[in-house]
Amino acid sequence: MRAWLIEEGGRLNLGEVPTPDPGPGEVRVKVEAVGVNRADLLQVMGQYPAPPGFDPRIPGLEYAGRIDAVGDRVRLHKVGDRVMGLVPGAAYAEYVVSTEREVIPAPASLDAVHAAALPEDFLTAYRALYIEGGLKPGQWAVIRPATSGVGLAGVQLVKALGGRCIGTSRNAERLRAAEEQGLDVALVDSGDGVASQVMEATGGEGAAVVFDMLGAKALGDNMSALRLEGSVVIIGLLTGAKSDINLGQLLMRRLRVRAMTMRAQPLEERIRIAQIFSDRLAPLFESGQLKPVLSLKHPFNDAPGAHAAMAANRHLGKIVLEL
Repeated sequence: MRAWLIEEGGRLNLGEVPTPDPGPGEVRVKVEAVGVNRADLLQVMGQYPAPPGFDPRIPGLEYAGRIDAVGDRVRLHKVGDRVMGLVPGAAYAEYVVSTEREVIPAPASLDAVHAAALPEDFLTAYRALYIEGGLKPGQWAVIRPATSGVGLAGVQLVKALGGRCIGTSRNAERLRAAEEQGLDVALVDSGDGVASQVMEATGGEGAAVVFDMLGAKALGDNMSALRLEGSVVIIGLLTGAKSDINLGQLLMRRLRVRAMTMRAQPLEERIRIAQIFSDRLAPLFESGQLKPVLSLKHPFNDAPGAHAAMAANRHLGKIVLEL
């Protein structure tokens, strides 16, 4: 099968590798579309290796397609089923093998390109806001930035599930697009902090959850934007990895600082997350309350071009490779 391979020097090369066969309890998916993520760029640069057990040469975390082969003891899926899902690596290929409980039925209303735009962004946002952060209906969430693919997914989720959402970005025009997705309050981030504006927008209460991709330089500001017993959930380090924490503030206001990644998880957790999508999010896509935000579509043969588009940071929403 064809697959994109990481070569020395951080280059991608379209090559041939053996087509995998499904083992017991596994299915093989003929891939029709692949979601592009910033983690893929980091892996190509040697900064985010695949977990053990996955081909380190092939990037890619999410896919959509049709099952074309099943292993022994597979009961939940059959050949021909339309599916999508997350894998710890090797999705930039014509075929992907996954355990049958990790694959997610694709929403009937979406084609493969739009289905491939869903799993990473929406599951990351849901896990951060609702599982790690514990956001409840009616509470305020801050998303930093709200204009990334994960951020836009978070905005939609907060709106669909009865919360109120504040989003930040350095770009006012991009924030207007986030408002079209349901953002309640848009704050232009000038680098001087947004905590005082969050407090003003929430009537002095503060946010229950700050969903953060910025990291070190934003941590103190994020903590100051929280209500009593609020949570910062960190999934990215765009502004660095090291920061001082005011432990007095953390203690006296009973705050929580949590961090998470979606890639390095045990199989049991990957299965649990896939089930959460099917149970809680799939109905919202079928009803139209949630929608994929597709920015750019590149042919599979142009993965380097898709990576260049992501690195330029001018897109708003998901970039997808179509086979």
